[in-house]
Amino acid sequence: MKTSAYIILAIAILLPLSCRQDFLDVKPQGQLTSENYFASTEQAVWAVNTVYAHIRQNALPLHFIGMTDVISDDSDKGSEPNDAIFLTALDEFTLDPGHASVLEMWRTQYTGIARANLCVEKIPEVPGITEAMKNRLIGEALFLRAYFYFNLVRWYGDVPLITKTLNPDEYNQTRAPKDQVYQQIITDLVASIGLLPERTQYAATDIGRASKGAARGILAKVYLTRRDYANAEKYALEVVNSGQYTLLPRYSDIFLPVGEHSSESIFEIGCMAVESWEGRCEYNMVQGVRGIPNLGWGFNRPSDNLVAEYENGDPRREATILYVGEVLPDGSGVVQDNSALINERYNQKAWVPAHVGLQDNGPGNQRLLRYSDVILILAEALNEQGRAGDALIYLNMVRKRARGTNNFILPDVTVTDMRDLRHRIWRERRVELAMEHHRWFDVIRQMEVDPEYMLPRLKAIQPQFDRFDPMKHLLLPVPQTEIDLSGQAMSQNTGY
Repeated sequence: MKTSAYIILAIAILLPLSCRQDFLDVKPQGQLTSENYFASTEQAVWAVNTVYAHIRQNALPLHFIGMTDVISDDSDKGSEPNDAIFLTALDEFTLDPGHASVLEMWRTQYTGIARANLCVEKIPEVPGITEAMKNRLIGEALFLRAYFYFNLVRWYGDVPLITKTLNPDEYNQTRAPKDQVYQQIITDLVASIGLLPERTQYAATDIGRASKGAARGILAKVYLTRRDYANAEKYALEVVNSGQYTLLPRYSDIFLPVGEHSSESIFEIGCMAVESWEGRCEYNMVQGVRGIPNLGWGFNRPSDNLVAEYENGDPRREATILYVGEVLPDGSGVVQDNSALINERYNQKAWVPAHVGLQDNGPGNQRLLRYSDVILILAEALNEQGRAGDALIYLNMVRKRARGTNNFILPDVTVTDMRDLRHRIWRERRVELAMEHHRWFDVIRQMEVDPEYMLPRLKAIQPQFDRFDPMKHLLLPVPQTEIDLSGQAMSQNTGY
């Protein structure tokens, strides 16, 4: 959906920007508003596009990267020591309720939710819209709302649950229990499965929109997070049995242009390089090589701990980490040493070839859910239900693809003890999905499932996890600004 993702309309600023957005009493004459905008099918499509666009923009991507990778054991801040020092607070667990990323990601998710709510409310009233188009667009909005809430509840725990456009007297929201938030996520995803088409039923111009497979895959992950392994298995297996997805033969192709919207992609956000500043996507730039030949900012440095996690000869390490002296994937140059950086290395999955426009306008799509992720969800769900033999089939499917034609590396896993196999699956998740912004959410979940295994491993990572306190840091602080705006109706998480 690279073209439609760039339709940024007046509605993008007219839709509610937060649950506390005030509106003028007098309606502007001759201008589009949320009340008069939904006058055609085309406008309904554009309105849903603004929700997708908000994932792509995600404020400055540094905040998203910081709260998914840098805070985890997968990466360090990177770049020059004094650049974007707010990321250091995430990296070293010194953040507080005034932290910029904590506030920006809270606002980002709720802006997306506000836009999705408006679409769900207004699209049924659009004149002349067909039943099929109405259902599809509402399904997309519900899926996206669930996606935003899934991020929120994992980062912050209890959060305000808003499923409609608020009136001024409803602005002071309290935090809903996380169980209630999860139930809404599940309700939205189940509804979207019934409304959305399969991936291959979309026209070529709509590739990248949410599909049944995307909703099933995220729902499987939700149930895995909730330790409802039977339902995690159910929805992951529906993705597998749908016939819509396959693993690409070469792991390294996934993150190159040839891998965009491929058979392995279940949900990804399209970006494209443009000449103008508008519609830019900074995701690639902030992680690009800081120096010659691929100008970027050099943030999100793969950690020493991640490097050590790969088995000998695993090709995924080479496809994930870009080192000084290494030839770029397209052969256009060699990464030069930057004396301002310490032990520099880069996230190769965010690398993009030369393109038009500024570096800010990166053309690399953001892969949010891949087929191998769902396969590993299925393997874990099966193992947790005492079916190690079935779990090994899916775990080894991922390893087989990774090894390619080299039968001397990555041998099949054969352990059947539940706890041992759990740890092997977790290790496989880490190296398969490294630097794709899943790791912190996996750390949270795995700490809750098996703290005796996870905590010593994290504490051994020095100095990054020296201050890590699982009683405090598995949840991030609620932004103090939002607590103040709520009139103290919202409480703070423990320890902040």
